[in-house]
Amino acid sequence: MKKPSLALVLNAHLPFVRHPEYKEFFEERWLFEAISETYLPLLRLFRRLDADEVPFKLTIAISPTLLAMLSDKLLCDRYSQYLAKQIELATREKQRLANDPIFSPLPEMYFNLYSQNREDFERLYSRNILQGFDYYYKKGKIEVMTSGATHAFLPLYQDESQGIFAQIETAIVAHRAVFGKNPQGFWLPQLGWYPGLGGLLQEYGMKYTIVTTRGALLGKPTPFYGSFSPVMSPSGITIFVRDAGATKAVWSETEGYPADPVYRDFYRDIGYDLDSNYISPYLGEGIEHSFTEFKYWAITGKTDKKRPYEPVAAKAKAVEHAHAFLAERKAAARDASIWMKERAPLIVCPYDAELFGHWWFEGPQFLEALFRAAARKAGDDDIEFVTLGEYAAENPENPVSEPEFSSWGEGGYAEVWLDGSNDWVHRHSHKAIERMVELVDRFPNETGLRERILNQGAREALLTMSSDWPLLLRSGQSASFARRQIEDSISNFTKIYEMLCANTVDTEWLTSLEKRNNLFPEINYRVFARKR
Repeated sequence: MKKPSLALVLNAHLPFVRHPEYKEFFEERWLFEAISETYLPLLRLFRRLDADEVPFKLTIAISPTLLAMLSDKLLCDRYSQYLAKQIELATREKQRLANDPIFSPLPEMYFNLYSQNREDFERLYSRNILQGFDYYYKKGKIEVMTSGATHAFLPLYQDESQGIFAQIETAIVAHRAVFGKNPQGFWLPQLGWYPGLGGLLQEYGMKYTIVTTRGALLGKPTPFYGSFSPVMSPSGITIFVRDAGATKAVWSETEGYPADPVYRDFYRDIGYDLDSNYISPYLGEGIEHSFTEFKYWAITGKTDKKRPYEPVAAKAKAVEHAHAFLAERKAAARDASIWMKERAPLIVCPYDAELFGHWWFEGPQFLEALFRAAARKAGDDDIEFVTLGEYAAENPENPVSEPEFSSWGEGGYAEVWLDGSNDWVHRHSHKAIERMVELVDRFPNETGLRERILNQGAREALLTMSSDWPLLLRSGQSASFARRQIEDSISNFTKIYEMLCANTVDTEWLTSLEKRNNLFPEINYRVFARKR
């Protein structure tokens, strides 16, 4: 019998934020922080494992909005400027803390991090880190999935299937433009599933996707192997099931590994501790206090009296947790093997990529230790890492089941994206889809200027569907910014629709909008065409 398998899956996604009309724009730092603390450290992790001939397999979903931003010259130029500021701040911090025996190693750590990031970004990847992911994709070490074009929560668009088709088709085109081939897997934004969605994915050649544990176990019929095997939807797409134990171990804010007192505290930052005159030059015009990503304290516990962060102790803890995670997954696989006589168990572990490095600073160290531990401890209870694509290809026969409506949001359904704080968004995004379908009906074969404005209308309609902004509206974090992003997309689309209805085009305004919201350069507005 085959060995049990473990599939690590990382969802790399950020909402589209790009504002060239400003000299610098603070929320673009979300991208810069993720590059610095997650994406570049992941690529370094791959390089080290590859150089040491340590076997590793990983599935990563890179969203189309993230692909657009990582490919954008303006944002790459601004990231380079961001790195220069971070290195300058690290240099000043080294001077400020030079005589402090406890804290002096920490600015040195950040200086090394940002210096290495600059070396990798500028010289190794020539400002295009997607080259790195493509390299390991082609080597078969990682599998790259796609996701919804603007990360729309698809269950809320069941009655606007043209919008869902547009999300899928635009994503495939964006993926192919970067990686040279169509994706096989589709990451459901927010793991949002509803019965019947598999048929829409299957129409575009998608081979597999992932759903939550509860969504699968409430499926019809109940999956015979629980979460230890994928199921096959009635439409024929392979559906992998999130493992509850692996989720709790890494994802839980209270019981998961990242909550350990030894690890770096994400929320305590010198951007709030130090004088604004000292800090503000590194934050942007008009911003006195915010996160700098220079954090000198350990989580410690539920107290304001934090202990200084100790990188060596934190790294040791990450190694310890990696061994514990591996042992727990092996034990779960052994238990499942007792009653799964005819097939080996599969454990699927999906997480947000940004958890590893950005939110959980030691996350990349955990992943590296996990792969190294698995390579050293091969034996009778061995568990092998697989990508979802290779597992689906090698195991085409699976029990048929249709998962229940579900998501990985709080409550397990849709309340995060549809409550009193954000429900107003959806009537506008639905209207934009409806009007975009109408425009395709009226102008099916346009070229030139009218095709340009229709393509931009398609971009703006897709942007109104983003699930990120309703999420922020509900949480209250960056809520005013989220509202502006939504209102801008709605306003832009409405103006495009009204211009086409009036048979007039403000060419200067259109050109400006194309330069600002320049994602999906290969888009064809006919992605919103009615499916016959």
